[in-house]
Amino acid sequence: MSWLGTVGRALTAATVRTLRGPSRLTAGHARTMAYWNKDWKPGPYPRTPEEHAAAAKKYGLRVEDYEPYPDDGMGYGDYPKLPRISAESRSANDLWDMPEIKRNFGEPVHVDADILVEDKWNPTTRMRYSFKQMLMWIGGVWGTMLAIYIISLPYPHFLPAMPKQMPKDGKQHYIFEPVE
Repeated sequence: MSWLGTVGRALTAATVRTLRGPSRLTAGHARTMAYWNKDWKPGPYPRTPEEHAAAAKKYGLRVEDYEPYPDDGMGYGDYPKLPRISAESRSANDLWDMPEIKRNFGEPVHVDADILVEDKWNPTTRMRYSFKQMLMWIGGVWGTMLAIYIISLPYPHFLPAMPKQMPKDGKQHYIFEPVE
């Protein structure tokens, strides 16, 4: 039996399962590419010192270091307010449990972890020029180009060309008929 036959049967079985509908594991639930577990949902906002200590223990933090997001209706609950440090800012020489994302096992994930990866936003970057300086430079460059355009409007913007020169006006110099 060839591997192609095995792959073909596996693909056919997967197609049949897809056409049959959801399995017992996914019945009634929408499956997405991003996996979510109901146990990962943050608990309610801690109101008492005991709830505060329990939430700190839940996320593996000391009580002194644990600070939840404010209860402003965003729905973060008891999730810890972690500093915004992107993966790009973390040392590549450390021995990470997951070096491709620079994380250790059991480490709490930031709320904005999807944007704090290496190839996206880095809030700790110090820019060479301030945002105001960047806007002033782009405005100056565009303003200079606009000023040059406006100043040069009265002058012709085309390549000058003389009328076509002929040896003698009205005399035919060539014909396209076969020689007899």
